[in-house]
Amino acid sequence: MADVNVDTVRSSSSGTPGRAVSEARGQRLVLDSSAHPQLDAFTNSEAFLGGISSCGVTLIETYAQEKGVPMKRMDVTIEGARTAEEPNRFAGISMRFEIAGVSQAEAEHLVEIYRGR
Repeated sequence: MADVNVDTVRSSSSGTPGRAVSEARGQRLVLDSSAHPQLDAFTNSEAFLGGISSCGVTLIETYAQEKGVPMKRMDVTIEGARTAEEPNRFAGISMRFEIAGVSQAEAEHLVEIYRGR
C-alpha cells in the first residue's frame, strides 16, 4: 500500500449561530456561514475557494523553483458563482493567474502544470 498523508481539521460550534471555529495543527480559523455571514470572518465558500487558489500559488511557485523558472511573483484570483435557486452549489468557478517574471508561454505552461495535477 502506498504511503498516505492524512490532513485533519476539527470544526466546532463557536457559540454564535452561523459561525464555526476550525482547528488544524494548533492553528485556528473562524468561518462564517456562506448563507448568513457575520461579515467579519471568511465565509465557508471563501475558505473553500481560498484553498483552491492558494494551492495554485504554492504548487506553481514550488514547481518554478525546482525547475529554475525565473518567476518573481504571482497572484491568483478565483471567483465562485452561486445561483439563488441553488445557493449551496457553485454554478461556475473561474480563476485568473497573473505571473510576473516569465513570458506568456512560460506562464501558460505553469498554469497547465497546475491543471494537470
